[in-house]
Parts: sequence; C-alpha cells; structure tokens
Amino acid sequence: MDAQAEDEYRQFLAARSTALYRAAFLLTGQREAAEDLLQTALVKTIGRWKRLDQPEAYVRKVMYHHQISKWRLRSWGKVRSSADLPEIADAGDAFARADLRLSLEAALRLLSPGQRAVLVMRFFDDLPESEVAAILGVSVGTVRTQCHRALRRLRERCPELTTSNTAEGAPS
Repeated sequence: MDAQAEDEYRQFLAARSTALYRAAFLLTGQREAAEDLLQTALVKTIGRWKRLDQPEAYVRKVMYHHQISKWRLRSWGKVRSSADLPEIADAGDAFARADLRLSLEAALRLLSPGQRAVLVMRFFDDLPESEVAAILGVSVGTVRTQCHRALRRLRERCPELTTSNTAEGAPS
C-alpha cells in the first residue's frame, strides 16, 4: 500500500470506526467479539483498498457475511432452550428497563442470522431495503420477508416491547 492509500485508509478509520464498531456490536452482542469481527473485516478491506469505490459498504458487507457464517457454524447441531419471559414490570422503573433489555437480547438470540442482520441494517444502520438486499446478495422481497418475520417473532417473544412503546406514546 502506498503512502497516499495508507493515509486515506487512516482517515477512513478515524471517521467511521465508531459507527462500524457499533454495527459489529449489534451483530455479535459482545464487545470482544465485535472487536474481532471489525478487525477481521478491516484486514480484508486493506487488500482491496485501492479498488473500492465504497469502502464502508464493503466493510459492512464483510462483517455481515462473516458473522452469519459464524452463526451458522455455531448453531449447527445445537439445541436452543427458551426460558419463560419475566413478568411485565413498571415501564418507569430502572429495573424494568434492564428487564426489557435482557428480554430483547434473549429474543434477538432466537432470530435466524439473516433476520438479525436484516434488522441491524434496516433499523440501526437505517439502510433502505434495496441496499440491504445488495449487501446480503438477496432480493428486496427476501429482505422484506425476513424483516417482517423477525419483527413478528420479536413481538411474540418480547411482548413488553409493544407495551413500553404504547406507554410512551409511540404507535404499536
């Protein structure tokens, strides 16, 4: 890598590494795993840096595909247990917010890798369906279906999400 390309890469890292780390954290759910995922994606990016028109899109695509591969390998042959959801607590309570966060985390773990990736890209990264489809290499219809099924499953597994949003005045 020449000096100019290296300087561009450093500027890219300074400007976008925080947002990329957040996306990696949402995909993995663990700080160390997010750091490893982002580092893996950035290492793969260095080799293609000069040829990339949209480096951030490439890094995100590498992260999503790498994490989905890890989920597939990890979940193969495993039996998942699902615990009963805790009672719904008062939404104004700090413990209620912690319970809600834990319930949501447990519900997110029950989603398929594709569904979780679609939710992260659509609602955290705020990407349009067409861009999510391009990154994942699927049709827009598949993205819509995955998103719909994921949201339905989250509402089923974590019904307190709907009640907390309604209590705050947001539409359910």
